[in-house]
Formats: sequence, C-alpha cells, structure tokens
Amino acid sequence: MNEQQHLFICSDSIGDTADAVARATIRQFNNKQVQIKRYSHICQGNEIRLMLQEASAAGGFVAYTLVQPELRDLLKRESLRLGVRAVDIMGPMLQAFMDTYGDVPRHSKQDLLHEMDADYFRRVEAIQFAVKYDDGKDTRGMLKAEVVLIGVSRTSKTPLSIFLAHNGIKSANLPIIPEVTLPSELYKIPSNRIIGLTMDVNHILQIRLERVKAIGLPIGSSYATLQRVQEELDYANAIMEQLKCTVINVTNKAIEETAGIIAETLHIKTIEK
Repeated sequence: MNEQQHLFICSDSIGDTADAVARATIRQFNNKQVQIKRYSHICQGNEIRLMLQEASAAGGFVAYTLVQPELRDLLKRESLRLGVRAVDIMGPMLQAFMDTYGDVPRHSKQDLLHEMDADYFRRVEAIQFAVKYDDGKDTRGMLKAEVVLIGVSRTSKTPLSIFLAHNGIKSANLPIIPEVTLPSELYKIPSNRIIGLTMDVNHILQIRLERVKAIGLPIGSSYATLQRVQEELDYANAIMEQLKCTVINVTNKAIEETAGIIAETLHIKTIEK
C-alpha cells in the first residue's frame, strides 16, 4: 500500500509508551508509509479536539495514554462524534488494576507534572552522560555509570546506550579491541554493573561488510573478514569471562529487548512513560 497513512499519538506525558506500541504494530505489517505524529503533555480538552480534527481530516486513527479520566472521557466522546478510531493503550490496564486490587490511580495534576518534570531532567541528564562517555572517549565516566556496556565493534553499544538514556539510565560504553589496552577503570567497577554484548560471528561480519561499503573502504579490509571478527570475539569473550560480567548475545534482538534485559538484570528502575 503506497498511500500515506497517519497515526496520532496523544499523551499527557511524553507519549513514548503509545509510540512504542504503535511502531511495534506497524512493523508487523511491514508498512513504512505510516506517518506518526505525537501530541505530548496534553492537559486541556481543546488540545484533544484539535488533534482529533486533524486525525479526522487525515483519515487516520489515534493511540493514546491519558491518566486523567476527564481527558480520556472527552477523547472517547469526541472520537465517536468525528468517526475517528481511538485506541486506549493505558485505560484497560488501569481498569484491570482497579478491579483486581480495589485501588485507584492518583489523578493529582500537580503530582503528575512534578513527576514528569523529574523524569524529563533525569532523561536529559542520562542522554548527556551517554554522549559524553560514548565509545570509551572518557573512561572516567565508567566509574559513575549505572551500567557499562562492553563489546567488539558493531554490537550496538552506542544505540543501546542512547536507548537506555531515554529510559533514565546512565550508561557508558567501551569497545573491546585486541590491540588496545583496556583502561584501569574497567577493573574498578563491580562486575554486576558491566554488561558484555556479543553476537554471532556471521551476523556481525555481515554488518561490518555493509559498514565497509557505506564508508567506502576497500572490500577485503581486515576489519570485515571472518578471521578478524572471530579473533575479536574470542578476545572479548575472554575479557568478559575474566570480569565475570553478564553477557548478552544481541543477535537478532531488538534494542528494546536488550535494554529490558539489562534493566531487569541490574534491578534499575526505568522512567515510566
């Protein structure tokens, strides 16, 4: 299907939860023609009305995460009036919690805004941290990181660091290269704060071959040969065993999945989105 499709994200917070669900759904249809537009920090009914009018005009639908019951009710009413399909991502979970445990969610706008502000600054700080201590640029950062990612080149260390940062987790990462002496800081960190990333040799070889083409290096460069990749992996695996750190094989794993494993392994509380 070549026709442009439209999906609107509506949230009284950042909107990452609805966005993640939407993108995961789109991938199931292998559809790259969907345009996602996000409306974050919704707090007034008029904002919802304008968003729904835009969705109606575009022939799209809405995925929303709204904690405030009056905003959810308004969106339901207006979406029915305009004939716009609206998917409540959070509502059924809230209702299930209420029905099962007899509890009610906190609807204090002041509390919600305070938490959103705190989460925002935590996220920004974590992103700045990840950028500053990316790729072993300043190994001193490893001592301050909540998690240190190590692995050979092209094992998704940087994208994983950034994804963790968006979840409020400060991470540093270090490439493992046989010819480069490992920094002393690596041996001062508790092993439970180090995560080793590995990958099947043929998979990483293919990634490196594509990288060689992209940057214009000659085919046959030692960086992208089976022998070199295997040597690097063997060396990295020996280092990880020496450090007694957790090792994750990221072959065919989505960044989100690996990040979830890391947060669970380290018992780190991520930002609720």
